[in-house]
Order: sequence, then structure tokens, then C-alpha cells
Amino acid sequence: MNNAMNTVHHPYLGMWVTTDGHVRQELLPNGRYDEARGNRRSAYTGSYNVTGNHIDYVDDTHFTADGEFRNGVLYHGGMIFYREEKNKIIPFYD
Repeated sequence: MNNAMNTVHHPYLGMWVTTDGHVRQELLPNGRYDEARGNRRSAYTGSYNVTGNHIDYVDDTHFTADGEFRNGVLYHGGMIFYREEKNKIIPFYD
């Protein structure tokens, strides 16, 4: 899914956020992700691939990581992410 011409279709697209809002990770439909940390927008960017409930990441520096979706929650890198609610605004910390 590293080709920008590919379009990803799965239920996990969108914004995933830690409970404190410090880490925000957006899974984009072109197979890319954009992760903000604290006041660092786009702190990590790269590609991802979802197989079943497993996600593999390769960031733009070629660092790899993975995670798992369980019961609507994303477990990745020792963190727990929840889908951002569409009607709830989670602040971006400056």
C-alpha cells in the first residue's frame, strides 16, 4: 500500500487519539499516516498497511512498528488510541 495511487478501504480510517490528546494519529485513505505529538504537527509520517485487525507502519525514515485494533481501540507503541468522535473537539496542544 505504499503507492499513493492505491486507495485504502477499511473501517479504521480517520483520526485516532490518546485520552489526553497528546498523540494524534490520522490514518489516511491513500495508505499514509500523519502523527502529531504535543505541539509537533506531523512529528511522524509514513505508510501503513492493515491486515485484518493488525496494522504495520513504516515511517519516512524506514523505522517500522505495528499495532492491533481490538474492540474499537488501537494499541500501538505502548499507547492506547481511541477514535476521535466527530462531534467532539480534541485540542491541539501548543
